[in-house]
Formats: sequence, C-alpha cells, structure tokens
Amino acid sequence: MRALLLAAGFGTRLRPLTDTIPKCLVPIKGQPLLDIWLERLTDAGVGPFLINTHYLARQVEAYTASSRYADQVRLVEEKELLGTAGTLLANLPFFAGGDAMLIHADNYCLADFRAFLQAHAARPPHCLMTMMTFRTATPHTCGIVELDDAGVVVAFHEKVANPPGNLANGAIYLLSAELLAMMASDWPHVTDFSTEVMHRLVGRIYTYETGATFLDIGTPETYAQANAS
Repeated sequence: MRALLLAAGFGTRLRPLTDTIPKCLVPIKGQPLLDIWLERLTDAGVGPFLINTHYLARQVEAYTASSRYADQVRLVEEKELLGTAGTLLANLPFFAGGDAMLIHADNYCLADFRAFLQAHAARPPHCLMTMMTFRTATPHTCGIVELDDAGVVVAFHEKVANPPGNLANGAIYLLSAELLAMMASDWPHVTDFSTEVMHRLVGRIYTYETGATFLDIGTPETYAQANAS
C-alpha cells in the first residue's frame, strides 16, 4: 500500500514554534512528527511514501535524506499549493494503479494501521474508500460523521455548534483504485478532498474507529497534550 503524506502546511496556529520548523517536523517526545508517521506506517507494512512539501521545504529534504526511510520516500515540492485533492490528482502515477493511503500528516496518531488496512479490505462492496475516525472531546471543532448500522457514512457535520455525536473524521483515508480512477476521469479539477470529493461519496465511505491517541496538534495546547500523553 503506497501512501501520500500531506506535509506542506504552514502550521500558523503553532507559531512561534513553526516560524523556524515545519509542522511535520515538530518534535513529539523528542521524535519528529514525520518520523513517527514513517515508523508506524512502515511497521504496518505500508510504503513507499510520497510527501509533498512547500513551507520550509529544505528542512524536510534534509530530514528525509538522513532518515532511515530515505530509500522509501519520494518528495514533491509544490511551488504553489495544489490542495489536498490537487496533490493527489497530480501524483496518481505514484500509486501504480493500486489503492492509496491519503494522510494529513500534521496529526499525532497512534492507531493500529494493520487493523485499518484490514477494515478497508473487508469494507462493503459498494464503498469506494475507508475513513479513520476517532472520538473527540470537542466535537464542535471537528468534522463529525453520522453512520448507518454497517459503519457507512450517511452525513457530515463540519464544525457545527451542536453536532449529533462526537465521532470525528480523522483525515486519514484508504482510497480504492476505483475511486482514484473516478477522480481522474470525472473530477479532474478538484483541489480540496474534504469539500469537493467526500460529499459526493456519502453512502459509499466505510469507517474504521480507532481508540488510540489521536490529536490534531495544531494549537500550543494540543501540542503540549501530545508531548504529555
């Protein structure tokens, strides 16, 4: 399973820390966040990896070149950000006609990726992708999903005041080859995966809920929480 790790963001909410270091390299308990991703994914049999860069791209290049995963990583620098779906579409050949893992790599996630892969393999036949979900204590700050009895998404509630539940979209996805082909042929100009793709797939998105640590480390408070967990 090849994976695209989206790592080009500015991490503006984490300033001043991210004034000098890209968000994907901030240390969690002394280990760069990107290194945690590569370690856990590799242990689950995922790889090789494509990582997009933009902000402080030279630092990401230096890290990957010296890391133990260097031979499994390919970097693609975006002079202008393409968006989550735009990056995926621009790099479809990387996936060689197979399924793909799409990851927002600015989260701290200790999920069981082998179990996630197994859930995707066992998804209902009509589902084109599998979304990782988690329970959040602050549902009004997240994208909340509603599911049917089979664990398939029937509705999204994006950062609303009183969402119907606390099951959040983790922005980690397993995408079928069929979906990738559909995006290339039917939606070749989309740029944002969340707003331009997923709503078209309601009723065809399977889910896997992780009970492991899952944190958006986008604020100083959640970053401190990750380092204390």
